[in-house]
Amino acid sequence: MLGMAVVEEMSEDAVLDTAAALASTVQRAEVGLLRAAYRWAVLHDPARTLDPGVAVLPGREKARQYGGEGTAPVSEFAAAEFGARIGRTTYAAAALIADAQDLHHRHPVLWARVVAGEVRSSYARFVVTKTRELTALEAEWVDAEVAESADGRIPWTRFEALVVGKVAAAAPELAREKEERARRATFAKIVGKPEHGMASFLIRAPIPVITQLDATIGALAERLREQLPDDPHAADPLRQPEGEEQPDEATTVVCADERRGLAVLMLAHPDTAPADLDLTTLTPRVEVVVHLDGHDIDNGVVAPIARVEGHGPVTREWVREVLGPHARFTIRPVFDPLGQVPVDAYEIPARHRRAVRVISPADVFPYSSCTTTSMQVDHTDPWAPGEVGGSSEVGNYGPMTTTHHRAKTFGHWRLKQPYPGVFLWRDPHGALYLVDHTGTRRIDHAA
Repeated sequence: MLGMAVVEEMSEDAVLDTAAALASTVQRAEVGLLRAAYRWAVLHDPARTLDPGVAVLPGREKARQYGGEGTAPVSEFAAAEFGARIGRTTYAAAALIADAQDLHHRHPVLWARVVAGEVRSSYARFVVTKTRELTALEAEWVDAEVAESADGRIPWTRFEALVVGKVAAAAPELAREKEERARRATFAKIVGKPEHGMASFLIRAPIPVITQLDATIGALAERLREQLPDDPHAADPLRQPEGEEQPDEATTVVCADERRGLAVLMLAHPDTAPADLDLTTLTPRVEVVVHLDGHDIDNGVVAPIARVEGHGPVTREWVREVLGPHARFTIRPVFDPLGQVPVDAYEIPARHRRAVRVISPADVFPYSSCTTTSMQVDHTDPWAPGEVGGSSEVGNYGPMTTTHHRAKTFGHWRLKQPYPGVFLWRDPHGALYLVDHTGTRRIDHAA
């Protein structure tokens, strides 16, 4: 065990190496706990531990099915004993036992990677939880589909979206049933307990309804910017450079979120809007991007599961019934996103941006989780007019958040893109990271 004094005397490189070693120790301990939970389940086979003549009596211990299809039942009180010994609730212990059983019997590829130390238990346990309603064969298919990406090469939010999508693809009928149940749960109401004079109003509705509402509120809020400018003390300093003209003291200043709140009020009560503000022209056109596997479309076959960008998987029936009656579809086939003609300007054409989104859907900084469409598109090799530099073409682009873009520019990080969509990073301490369409991997110095 490292003492605090020793850690406090470490160099930067030593701290990073120590943190990595400690993280590895935690990971091995979590694998050991899963092994113990599985062994505890085996030892508490109801056929061996329960007396059939006693188990039928009221209040007596019974057999429980913790894991999914294909796993063995466990004596009911086993979870209580195991949970108490590891300092967790009975519910948490039962979940651990269920996950251990599923990994052993329903997810062989994922479990092998967990045992090898290649996959963190949290990633594996998320998969088995999401697949518990599936049949053994369906769960095994998801296992093979997500095991490669479960080693942390993509961050949690992106891995979560991947798993949810694969689960839907494995059982489209089940996904459709869940959509129908969700559709009946539409509401618009006050939620939570009001505090300090503030309350929350939650709207649950189909994706296109919420997208249109968000766009309309944003459009009205933008029109209010002239009367209600940004508070310079609350704004991003990158958007309020020194020397920019500030509102005079008589002007009311707000933050962007406050302005959106006022926009909602004006939509609900048009009489509260300024006299020169026409609310009848506020409905902007919104775009919902739906990704479909077009492999069989020419044969009249549409994949059972589609993906709505920024939202997740939906069934083809959802696209037909929810979007079909109200949307105008523009089909943009993506056959070869690399076949783009270079341009001689820094401003990136829309066709290039679409290609970059297909090749690199997330921030290309190591382990980044951002997938928003508003990211900056960076030139890997800086572009400079009239000088030798990177060209404006697919293969020299990479989406990044402002923070990561600044880190690349000013933070002593180095980046190369040897092939389109493949990014090789070097951090200020010499560590190498490979980022591609599968995520991020750390590369050994010796590699």
